[in-house]
Amino acid sequence: MTGPSAVTGAGVLLDDIRFSYADTAMHFDVALRPAAITAVMGPSGSGKSTLLNLVAGFERPLSGRVFIGGVDMTVEPPATRAVSMIFQENNLFAHLDVEKNVGLGRSAALRLTEADRAAVDRALQRTGLEGKQNRLPRELSGGERQRVALARVLVRNRPVLLLDEPFGSLGPALRDEMLELLASVQAERKMTVLFITHQPEDAERVADEMVFVEEGKVAAAGPVEDFFGRAGPDGFRRYIGNRLEFARKRT
Repeated sequence: MTGPSAVTGAGVLLDDIRFSYADTAMHFDVALRPAAITAVMGPSGSGKSTLLNLVAGFERPLSGRVFIGGVDMTVEPPATRAVSMIFQENNLFAHLDVEKNVGLGRSAALRLTEADRAAVDRALQRTGLEGKQNRLPRELSGGERQRVALARVLVRNRPVLLLDEPFGSLGPALRDEMLELLASVQAERKMTVLFITHQPEDAERVADEMVFVEEGKVAAAGPVEDFFGRAGPDGFRRYIGNRLEFARKRT
């Protein structure tokens, strides 16, 4: 895959997945709509990151199957899955400049062809990093470092994007900026996006779907608007509390 047109959303299915972490048993049984943004919310320790790691292949289920784009990927390693992942720490290499950090998305050895370099240039332009390709991560703001991580995702050109609280450390203005960029890129490329957030206003702002995880299980899933109405799932309403009204006012 070498161009944006190669990316189309792939549905994700966690089919009766059983997993155990320490003394916590987890069960995930949920279908995630292709080419949509799905917010994953729930209390700390409920299993949100584990759910993403199972999709990415960083964790292997005890039973059940993981499908991506209709293909059984349960036993496939992360490198062979049609998935990219962005973490809160953004996983940039401190000794490499912006251009090389993005180029790693094309070649781990940084042996880049002309087509690769053109893809890197396009990704830098798309994420607002043009002119900063020679800067090191320490010379960037938190928001700019997350833009580098997103640019690396763009050159990887995978149909599924997972984000584990990527904007949690950013201030409100920068977080809003990054959410807008994420939504814009997703709309262009029709990626299937799953992002973990503790901010209800973020979910209501950009998500199409919601998955609520509680005590190691998918307690509720569906269109995001169903969660913010008066008939929203009880567990979600307890979790949000008075922030539900705040989220409504924001929109």
